[in-house]
Amino acid sequence: MKLLALQRKMAAAVMAPLTPSERMRPKSARGQSMRKEAARLIKPNERLTSFERLEIYNRQYWFRILSGFAEDFPGLRAVVGARRFDAMAKAYLTDCPSESFTLRNLGSRLEAWLRKHPALAGRRKDLAVDMARLEWADIDAFDGLAEEKLKFEDLAAANPATLRLKLQPYIHLLDVRYPVDDLLLEARKHSEEFDIASNAFSERQKRKRGKQAANVKPDEIFIAVHRQDEEVYFRRLDPEEFAILSAIRVGKPLQKAIDAAWKGSAIPPNERQTHVQHWFQTWSSLGWFCRTVNSSKN
Repeated sequence: MKLLALQRKMAAAVMAPLTPSERMRPKSARGQSMRKEAARLIKPNERLTSFERLEIYNRQYWFRILSGFAEDFPGLRAVVGARRFDAMAKAYLTDCPSESFTLRNLGSRLEAWLRKHPALAGRRKDLAVDMARLEWADIDAFDGLAEEKLKFEDLAAANPATLRLKLQPYIHLLDVRYPVDDLLLEARKHSEEFDIASNAFSERQKRKRGKQAANVKPDEIFIAVHRQDEEVYFRRLDPEEFAILSAIRVGKPLQKAIDAAWKGSAIPPNERQTHVQHWFQTWSSLGWFCRTVNSSKN
């Protein structure tokens, strides 16, 4: 057997889902005996058969990725509950197995997957999707690509009618239906406290958090997920702020982005310039803009 074929067979065996009792399955997805497959892949030793040796790798793979997934999505776990989250994690990682050398990317397809499988999130499916979006944005913003910052004085001298700005790649703009930023911060706070808490206390607090998530009311909010000094922050935006930044992200000229933001706005016309100046000073001070592309195209 050639090396590449051996590697692929080994990967398929190691990444195969476990049984409900968390053991290696007796048959592969194609119905082949895993004992025979194990004998072709790995030698037995004095204490373990080929199947038992392969099972160690199979189990450890799943224990590690499930643990990593739970660490990445404590907010989603708080929203749907521990039991449902565990079932969801196994289903998701079976459908969307790791394709990267790093566990960092495990949740990159979670939002799209959840939208296709809403029943796995239970009655809180909309809240679950919002939370998954926020938690993935948090992961991606932490070490996403950053480009050279644009200085505020560069903006002041530019022509807004033709100027096209570019947002830093690591910034995520989210329009969500629930205050998931507050829920996530609360879930993380309790997770840190439970590291030294008793199991009984931990279970009581988990049930309490579940009730809090169930009682949260819909509230459309706009969030920018960004980083500053190697820390990730959630910054709530005014609807007009969100509209301008979203238009900039898709490449609209600055003036058109600003003009479009005022449609349906409750901000009085005589106050709008002040708001825009304040927003741009804030965004620039946070380093949200990178290279500009001047263009006369509309």
